[in-house]
Amino acid sequence: MLDKNIKFVADSEQDASFALGRQLTIEYYDCTSKVLLNKTLVEKALLKAANKSGATIISSSFHEFEPQGVSGVVVIAESHFTVHAWPEHDYAAVDIFTCGDNIDLEIAINSMKDSFESENVVISSDQNRGIISKPLVQKNVGQMIKNSKIYPISWKKEYERKNPWGVLTSIDIYDSDPQIIRDAESIKRFVYELCDLIDMKRFGDCQIVHFGEDKKVEGFSMTQLIETSLISGHFANASNRVYLDVFSCKFYEPREVAEFATSFFKGDHYKMQMALRQ
Repeated sequence: MLDKNIKFVADSEQDASFALGRQLTIEYYDCTSKVLLNKTLVEKALLKAANKSGATIISSSFHEFEPQGVSGVVVIAESHFTVHAWPEHDYAAVDIFTCGDNIDLEIAINSMKDSFESENVVISSDQNRGIISKPLVQKNVGQMIKNSKIYPISWKKEYERKNPWGVLTSIDIYDSDPQIIRDAESIKRFVYELCDLIDMKRFGDCQIVHFGEDKKVEGFSMTQLIETSLISGHFANASNRVYLDVFSCKFYEPREVAEFATSFFKGDHYKMQMALRQ
């Protein structure tokens, strides 16, 4: 996978033959959310990878966000390992920076793959940092940024750029409070509070119907028309899961909806997908 001890240089720049460090960014997709939800497990994964790769561990610091997500750093004598985990997308972003040639990067990458139970690993960048001698490429910083392929990280900005007809967010909430999801009045109160939160005007009554012939899908189903489209959901008794969809031609913040719903139904964690409908 990697030539771990080679600091690459361009053939035309033989005098630029020494770099102060090497930096890799690694994308871990299709991970197991139970790992990414747990600060201790994420920290253990990075410490294990650093140790197995031959790095000299100095310290570590990790933080667990509410309602979910983990960020952390393992400081090594050779520099650092860092991570940020998005359990709702089964994804973790890892950065390895090393100023030593003794670290086996391939071992580190594969160790974290196993710990995260990731099914798809992508090395998104592999860079020399601090090349001694003249820079390999001399460019205006503004021009470099302009020419780079930058993907949006703000849903609102992407919405404004694409000007779609509407926004659809699908949210799965796990291990919700069984008493709340089995109570029609609580579900109705959730809808009313959600509409107030995202400034959506309700149109007509909230429809809540119980289905129960098949135990696998038994539970309440909900629909609420709003002036900008529809809120719907199903509340599964067998798994205590909430399956919520919010579709609107007026913009709202998807993560705000997901975090409010997870809090209201006292869920353990959530997964979220978003689509712009043209």
